[in-house]
Amino acid sequence: MENQDTTQEKWFTEEVLPHENDLRSWLETRFPAIDDVDDVVQETFSRLIKAHESGPIVNPRAFLFVTARNFALNQLRHMRYTRPQGGESIDPLSIVDEVTSPPESVAKQEELRHLVQAIQSLPKRCRQVVTLRKIYGFSQKEVAEKMGISVHTVEAQSVIGLHKCIAHFRQHGYLSRFGK
Repeated sequence: MENQDTTQEKWFTEEVLPHENDLRSWLETRFPAIDDVDDVVQETFSRLIKAHESGPIVNPRAFLFVTARNFALNQLRHMRYTRPQGGESIDPLSIVDEVTSPPESVAKQEELRHLVQAIQSLPKRCRQVVTLRKIYGFSQKEVAEKMGISVHTVEAQSVIGLHKCIAHFRQHGYLSRFGK
């Protein structure tokens, strides 16, 4: 009987590695602003292996590309947040998602556009807290340190931001279809 490591290695070698060259080419074409494609590929492989450990992956190629896309978009968001003055801005909404159908892609872009509008409508400090917490994934403590405010203030601003975003969605009819 094969042990877990051997089975995982075999799965990775047969189901994932054959797509590495396509993935690299796709990343270089779709995300030219990302300096280190190797980093994206390695992080994608790592996440794929972790996901596979918790259960089978029906379509490893699709999962590979979606995971790489999500990680690359996070890298771009981080670059936009930390980019030096005068650096080129990259709009994640302008990146074509070939994994989903065009109608799905348009719907996702529309939803993302509404979310961006809701976040932009927040007061400055609240917007900063929500962006750092929900977009960049910083902990409450990290946000507090970065902004020079208390953890309690971060928590309060996060709650206020969430409620104001929900109110924005309701006001514009985005939550009506869910009966809320």
